[in-house]
Amino acid sequence: MIRVLIADDHAILREGLKQILAACSDIVVGGEACNGMEALSILRDGEWNVLILDMSMPGRSGIELIRQIRSEHPRLPILMLSMHKEDQYAVRTLKAGASGYLSKDSASSQLVAAIRKVASGGIFINPDMAEKLAMSLRPESDALPHTTLSDREYQVFLLLTQGLSISEIAGNLKLSIKTASTHKTHIMQKMNAENLVTLIKYAIRHGLTDPEDNEV
Repeated sequence: MIRVLIADDHAILREGLKQILAACSDIVVGGEACNGMEALSILRDGEWNVLILDMSMPGRSGIELIRQIRSEHPRLPILMLSMHKEDQYAVRTLKAGASGYLSKDSASSQLVAAIRKVASGGIFINPDMAEKLAMSLRPESDALPHTTLSDREYQVFLLLTQGLSISEIAGNLKLSIKTASTHKTHIMQKMNAENLVTLIKYAIRHGLTDPEDNEV
């Protein structure tokens, strides 16, 4: 039996996932958490086969949370569930220690297969992401500019391409405006970008943002 912990801050989504898994004789949802700290507490108190982890939750979440969980539970398969497209975070979450990445749009059709895959020790990603993961492992001199950004810089980069101001980004990521501005400076240097329009065009060209969200 595969014992699953679901960590997501939306109760409706947790219920939806439980309904999808209810018909599976080999999978049982043994617990739920609504934020990262609660997930860590529950993990410490029991035995789990798979953690389904929302990419964005209040408090500690995302790649930072993956790394903490991996340090405490190195053998626990983590299946990331995200509203973000695979292009945006899949490679980074896998490199941080996740065992799989599934967009919420695909959960209804792929969740069961993803859980079984990671529970058996495998990695769950779609074929396109497998190719991008392989490309990300190339020497840095051959890598695309956005892959050289740190995880925090990449977060800021995506928010910049969505049109958020430095003050909005600082509030969103709980950073000081000075720190957010410094990240932007480093991003512009690493991306060799002259201005924000250049960043947005790059993001659209490489499928890192939705072109309908930007007018360039």
